[in-house]
Amino acid sequence: MAKIGDIDVGEFPLLLAPMEDVSDPPFRAVCKENGADVMYTEFISAEGLIRDAAKSVQKLDIFEYERPIGIQIFGGNIDSMRESAEIATAAKPDIIDINYGCPVKKVTCKGAGAGILKDIPKMVAMTAEIVKSTHLPVTVKTRLGWDTESMYVEEVTERLQDVGVKAISIHGRTRVQMYKGEADWTLIGNIKNNQRIHIPVFGNGDVNSPEKAKLMKDNYGVDGIMVGRASIGYPWIFNEIKHFLKTGEHLAPPTIDERVDTCLKHLDFSIRWKGPSLGNVEMRRHYSNYFKGFHAFKPYRTQLVTSNDNAEIVEILEYVREHYNRQDLAIV
Repeated sequence: MAKIGDIDVGEFPLLLAPMEDVSDPPFRAVCKENGADVMYTEFISAEGLIRDAAKSVQKLDIFEYERPIGIQIFGGNIDSMRESAEIATAAKPDIIDINYGCPVKKVTCKGAGAGILKDIPKMVAMTAEIVKSTHLPVTVKTRLGWDTESMYVEEVTERLQDVGVKAISIHGRTRVQMYKGEADWTLIGNIKNNQRIHIPVFGNGDVNSPEKAKLMKDNYGVDGIMVGRASIGYPWIFNEIKHFLKTGEHLAPPTIDERVDTCLKHLDFSIRWKGPSLGNVEMRRHYSNYFKGFHAFKPYRTQLVTSNDNAEIVEILEYVREHYNRQDLAIV
């Protein structure tokens, strides 16, 4: 049974990765409903929290049904990160997570996200200060290293554990790789099998099917898996993985009714949480994924991403339901 501090997260938890502009409350709601065990907020700027920036503060919104949930913070200044951890703790999450993995240049150039992988002593010192600043368990999300010449993640994990980190999620790529090539889980497996490591080790990277999840579980012995991009527009992946790990069989894919119902639920929450205009706009990245592989969906997608009328969007989605049910078209 995996535990993050005193939090029981299940025998083999599936975690929803913190994804910028994706892992907001509306998206998290549909993932939780479909089997996600532990979730994290979008990453939140430490400087934004300290300045009380509206966008950063809004990301602190969490709901009871989401638990256990972690608030993820990022930044390059130790004092700011300590202060932001205190602010995040006041929002009453279950976990404080530190982003040491974001590869985006505007983040790394400030020594934040994966940028801190160039300065491991600072990474350890920052983590120690954050652990001291909160009574909540602190977890870390990181990568193998900055590049292939500096993949020190095994040593890093030991040092982070020594300063009080309660779990680590590791993406099987370096910062230089970004999201290119295949994720390499070899080092993740080495860390899990390191006798010195006693905190949960969660693997992340390229898990886009139940078979892949089973392969990573069996081959590398990780305590759980963090799913990111494969869940966008397809929250069913969590229950599909769980069912496959338990039975060796596949769940039937979601029907057109299930897809439309979940998409409508996501849209409704998005509009209520972000307002009718922004809630509409931020849903646009999800439509293609909800109906990925459906024959001749492109005209409907065009309508969905260009309409500013929320009632019209609901009508289009209901027409999509009717059209594909009538045609009885399979996914191609």
